[in-house]
Amino acid sequence: MLTGKRILLVIGGGIAAYKALDLIRRLQDAGAGVRGVLTAGGAEFITPLSVASLTGDQCYTDLFSLKDEAEMGHIRLSREADVILIAPATADLMAKMAAGLAGDLASTVLLATDKPVLAAPAMNAEMWAHPATQRNLATLTGDGVIMIPPGDGQLACGEVGPGRLAEVPDIVAAVEAHFSAAKKPLTGRHVLVTAGPTHEPIDPVRYIANRSSGRQGFAIAGALARMGARVTLVAGPVALDTPPGVTRIDVETACQMADAADKALPADAAVCVAAVADWRTSDEASGKLKKSQDGLPHLNLVENPDILARLSSGGKRRPGLVVGFAAETDDVVNHAMAKRLRKGCDWIVANDVSVESGVMGGGDNTVHLVTDTGVEDWPTLPKQAVAERLAERIAGALS
Repeated sequence: MLTGKRILLVIGGGIAAYKALDLIRRLQDAGAGVRGVLTAGGAEFITPLSVASLTGDQCYTDLFSLKDEAEMGHIRLSREADVILIAPATADLMAKMAAGLAGDLASTVLLATDKPVLAAPAMNAEMWAHPATQRNLATLTGDGVIMIPPGDGQLACGEVGPGRLAEVPDIVAAVEAHFSAAKKPLTGRHVLVTAGPTHEPIDPVRYIANRSSGRQGFAIAGALARMGARVTLVAGPVALDTPPGVTRIDVETACQMADAADKALPADAAVCVAAVADWRTSDEASGKLKKSQDGLPHLNLVENPDILARLSSGGKRRPGLVVGFAAETDDVVNHAMAKRLRKGCDWIVANDVSVESGVMGGGDNTVHLVTDTGVEDWPTLPKQAVAERLAERIAGALS
């Protein structure tokens, strides 16, 4: 799969750097040629000699190398590869990339490149969840960096959570998927997908939400990625695995989802599957609300951002194709047709989510595709099949 491909491997400074040595071997086993750039932090865990011995090439470490820079080394390194792979991509390295800094060889190479960049983050779970890291993740995704999501489990620091470097076979598979995507209909396209519910806090314990499992949105994100798209998935609180090849941004509230969607632009298409709560409280309580003899607590509700309408009326930043979802309990098609006109989107995928339908949390879906040319009634299908069919329609529209 990788025969003849040239990969520049940037090794960041974290305990996961030791896996880079195995990664070099596995990439070579797949037919790739590998060069290594080792950061100062990475050199605290593995040596330049180890990298050079495995790659059969010099290990590059110094931005101010007299010999290398006389030959414009950082430019040459950034241009002679078919792809740049960062593993591990530390929080520090991600921050440098997002800010456009170029203070060492690795960050300078990444700023100077005109080639695709794949990054496999690895860090402490709290560092991964920190708003600064999530902002940097959104920026990098918007800039076109392809993220290989970290795993969830025991970390080197002893804590448990997301932040483990993806397994070496998964990283190799992501690189292979990048190259195989060149033959797929959505190659070079960026698609934004929103999925899952949003949770709107009432107090530290309670929240307003919808009954969405996120399964349909995640299936659509995965189907689009398999067709070659670069997919940014903005996900509400759900317990689902990230589809392979998809960059996931986790949010909780509608305001956070709207902000993440905006930062993910520009996009060729947006598919708004998320069941966003229509309202939130304007005065979230700082402590748990207690029962009182004075009666029920009064909640001041305000409208949440209308993400679908915002994307549909985005002016120059509007995606070329905006697809919304309409979850209805009665008169499904008519409500969906009215919603398409009201929101200004191109398509609406309507489905019956009444209790009898079993759609919310279930494995099947019966949808109606509403466009400016009419209504298509699709048969009842597994959500995965609905996703594949919709992805094919999106690919046809964008081509």
